[in-house]
Amino acid sequence: MSALEGQVAIVTGGSKGIGGAIVRAFAEAGADIAFCHLGDAAGAAETAAAVQARGRRVHAEELDVADSARLRAFIAASEAALGPTDILVTNAGINIRGPLAELTEEILARVMAVHMTHTFVACQAVLPGMMARGRGRIITLSSQLAFKGSPNLTPYTAAKGAILSFTRSLALEAAPHGVRVNSIAPGPVDTDLTRGRGPEWRRMIEASLPSGRLGRPEEIAATALLLAGPGGDFYVGACLSPNGGDVMH
Repeated sequence: MSALEGQVAIVTGGSKGIGGAIVRAFAEAGADIAFCHLGDAAGAAETAAAVQARGRRVHAEELDVADSARLRAFIAASEAALGPTDILVTNAGINIRGPLAELTEEILARVMAVHMTHTFVACQAVLPGMMARGRGRIITLSSQLAFKGSPNLTPYTAAKGAILSFTRSLALEAAPHGVRVNSIAPGPVDTDLTRGRGPEWRRMIEASLPSGRLGRPEEIAATALLLAGPGGDFYVGACLSPNGGDVMH
């Protein structure tokens, strides 16, 4: 499979989970990969080795994507090492739960910075080059919770909703220049993060889903590969939501 042969992809939060699966899928499809992570040296080493095992080049760094200067420096270093960015996936995220009355403005600012500001900065860093070359793909990560909401998750759902609106507006700016901007809004997925919620939570969620199970990271990666590859050219400002039937729209 070589749908992305000769291309360079940047994936934020790419050491494990959904991001790690996207990194592997893109490398399998022929892309060279840059990814960042925070506090996951072991996962990053394993993912980098998986990229190299597929015969692709890899550039990995540890950073907090909310640090805009470091994020811009990472993207610059990626392009210096691998070449101009053809594909950007803004996957890195964070989730802080709690009733609204117990949350602080600092928590809101942190969640928005990791999700929305990081998406804004990363897109701003790669878009001029993509537009100048007349081609490129940007894939943002939202959530099915942006559509249905969730108690005790107001900062997270607000950030994911903001990403959707941002994606649509940027898609309109970028499309005339050959750059396709779209979003993925996954449903519940079997990752380290969701496993941490415990078996009772998992049973409850699986019982509520028409699919009867959580998603797999590889299934979200398949959606990203569709949007990044030749089959994604007619998607403009779309939101694909692999969610097991949790939200139908």
